[in-house]
Amino acid sequence: MHPDPAFRPQDDGLAALLVREIGFAAIFAGTPDGPRVAHAPVVLSDDAETLRFHLSRGNGLTKHLDGATALAVVQGPDAYVSPGWYEAPDQVGTWNYVAVEMEGALRRLDDAELVAQLDALSALHEARIGADPPWTRAKMNPALFGRMTGAITGFEMRIAAWRPTIKLSQNKPAAERERVAAGVAATGHGALAQLMRHLGGDREGA
Repeated sequence: MHPDPAFRPQDDGLAALLVREIGFAAIFAGTPDGPRVAHAPVVLSDDAETLRFHLSRGNGLTKHLDGATALAVVQGPDAYVSPGWYEAPDQVGTWNYVAVEMEGALRRLDDAELVAQLDALSALHEARIGADPPWTRAKMNPALFGRMTGAITGFEMRIAAWRPTIKLSQNKPAAERERVAAGVAATGHGALAQLMRHLGGDREGA
């Protein structure tokens, strides 16, 4: 989390919204071999209290996660901000970005919970792409599906702490922020520019 409170979202639901929209996280945990990270699609519960994901059984992190405390990080758009985009003098280059950290204890999912996690994941993304009809596991050979799920392990994180950073030039006046948004858009980062214009509000006295 960025130490400047200007970059912490005021809307308690914004971090959860971003996790659901992005839907992919880096999972960090300590192991006897040192710190390790894995990357996985995630499903956030409706009450935003748990995060579920699955990893290959062969992943170097998998065997260490059950009962461990881990960190899940969802990264949103990011881009370099040139000091030349500001009207005010004596500026320095920086980086605007969106990131949501979630920390909590993990438990391994049982077989039924793993299948439920896979069903929820596919239903969510099939709906997003507008598949008609959507793909479901009913279209698979059950024995093959069973063998494939046997090669992965599911986990649930009970989220104990949220640490979001929404760094969108909120510490700058509106006119400066718009110049930065225009510069960011011109360099091919339209999604970040859109977030700046919709989420980056003025801070008192900026």
